Amino acid sequence: MRYSRFTSPKKCWVGEHQKICYASREEAEAAALVAEHDYGAPKLAVYKCEYGNHWHLSSRV
Repeated sequence: MRYSRFTSPKKCWVGEHQKICYASREEAEAAALVAEHDYGAPKLAVYKCEYGNHWHLSSRV
């Protein structure tokens, strides 16, 4: 049996979309910077999830 060294990130439903959950604001902000730098993503905003104790990214700034 093979095991992947990669794990799927925790996700939750926000409206009609599944979004990646980040444990802290700092973790989400770091992920936003990586997405912008490594993948050319637009400026991303960070917000606290209204359904749980975690954070998400949004392209709506």
